[in-house]
Amino acid sequence: MRQINFVVIFVIALALVLFGIENTEPVIIHLAPGVDVEAPLCVELIVAMGIGAVFAWVFSVWAQVQGYVTFGKQMEQREVRIQQLEQDVQRYQVELEEQSLLLPAAKVDEGGALAQ
Repeated sequence: MRQINFVVIFVIALALVLFGIENTEPVIIHLAPGVDVEAPLCVELIVAMGIGAVFAWVFSVWAQVQGYVTFGKQMEQREVRIQQLEQDVQRYQVELEEQSLLLPAAKVDEGGALAQ
């Protein structure tokens, strides 16, 4: 996977270098009313790609944080459910013990069969 990432990054960097060599004419970018920036086209595009890469990284980190929060909430819910089920099991065990005390004792004959 690292080799694929390296190849992708290398190809993009190579394309940027080749694009920069061919596009050195200065262009004007209007950022806001009265704010203009003049720089070579290749520099402006490289800066724009860098800003896009930073935004992509921030989004990736944000998505991971959301995943951790969601996972934590799911684990919390599972723990609560496990505790509820354990309480149910204990209650059922007590009920079974109480019911076994209330049942009449069955007599067993010598062959191991129930006597009537």
